[in-house]
Amino acid sequence: MSTQNQYTLSEKDKKFFFHPFTALKAHEQNGSMFIARGKDSTLFDLDGKSYLDAMAGLWCVNIGYGNEEMADAMADQVKTLSYYQAFTAMATAPAAELAARLISMSPVPMAKVFYGSSGSDANDTNAKIVWFYNNALGRPEKKKLIARTRGYHGVTVLSAGLTGLKNLHEGFDLPLAMVRHTRPPHRLWEKEEGMTDADFSEALADDLEKLILDEGPDTVAAFFAEPIQAAGGVLVPPDEYFPAIQKVLKKYDVLLIADEVVTGFGRLGETFGTGVFSMKPDIITVAKGITSAYVPLSASIISQKIWNVVMEGSEKYGAFGHGYTYSSHPLAARAALTNLDIIERDGLVNQAGTRGEYLQKRLREEFSEHPLVGEVRGTGLIGAVEFVASRSPAVAFDAGEKVGARITRRSMELGVITRALPAADTIAFSPPFIVTEEEIETMVTTTRRAADEVAAELGRM
Repeated sequence: MSTQNQYTLSEKDKKFFFHPFTALKAHEQNGSMFIARGKDSTLFDLDGKSYLDAMAGLWCVNIGYGNEEMADAMADQVKTLSYYQAFTAMATAPAAELAARLISMSPVPMAKVFYGSSGSDANDTNAKIVWFYNNALGRPEKKKLIARTRGYHGVTVLSAGLTGLKNLHEGFDLPLAMVRHTRPPHRLWEKEEGMTDADFSEALADDLEKLILDEGPDTVAAFFAEPIQAAGGVLVPPDEYFPAIQKVLKKYDVLLIADEVVTGFGRLGETFGTGVFSMKPDIITVAKGITSAYVPLSASIISQKIWNVVMEGSEKYGAFGHGYTYSSHPLAARAALTNLDIIERDGLVNQAGTRGEYLQKRLREEFSEHPLVGEVRGTGLIGAVEFVASRSPAVAFDAGEKVGARITRRSMELGVITRALPAADTIAFSPPFIVTEEEIETMVTTTRRAADEVAAELGRM
């Protein structure tokens, strides 16, 4: 009997599917919840039960599920040209059009676009470009990369090391030897009592400078930073943070890579988070929202300064020896162009800002005084609630209690999908841009109910 007929769908999943970011032994025993279809902000399981998706998949389905305009455009592209490669100066119209559009949209002047398929591979690409750049400049020792604890930059061998989360390192022999980490702007745990935001920002900039000096400025090449640290807890930096950090980077000629995989294309109510936080990056990483996750695509947007050096360096090293089979995939590029058309035509960046204001208001109203809540934070259409064992002083729950995971599990049972983030008991919210105020209300109040029920189980209500 064939495998296809021997097992039920659930059995096939448990027996053959190696799930990412999953407790593997528990999955072998309990299996998965199957999502069968989606429309706008709502998902449906195999039994037809509906769930509001408060996370837009993984921070990415910005225009919502089941958009027919996207489906039609992608079908048309498949019929016209389903695939062609970009090696040796081969090109397709969608990739060229998209590159020009990304450069025109960029929040700071940029020159070139290099395509990949995920934020992870884009950040690997960025590191290789940085190394090539320094080799071309005759600086072979300037190769170390600095990121932040709780930062998220991917899961490939290099980018997982840049990611500042222990569960991406332990068991994998990561990070690689050239990666270093510095403190994040996490007010709840990193900011000393009595500090202003300006004081806190200067302290973090001083920490970064000390790290660069300890390593040797001639060895430090680049600093990777999300405008908002998403998976690390939705950490919103003070207004003074990036100006202070960039003074240090400029002083020691360290490049800035802005990882806009989550914040790019409107989630903060502006097209890029770079502009919101006064960042002046040398490279910008984008993925997720570039196609609203209808098909995988990423891009590294490169400054003129870097391009000039890399272009001249190719005279020394030969044809640029990097790229992927799916770099500039025409289907992905067509999906991105259509997605950006929809976002622009329907005013979804402004809508994300308006809906975001409502989300922030309701999160604070429901959770600011909750006995288990240490902090409510966010901006635009991204928010988080961090749960603590004690509010004053703030004391974290023991990891074994899995408070965040219990709240998200109960919330899902009640019909709302949120996400428990790693490194702390933090629940995230990042719904599609097309979410309604009524849906936000349901997302927030349902999660509050779930938190209250878990608090009661813990004897805290």
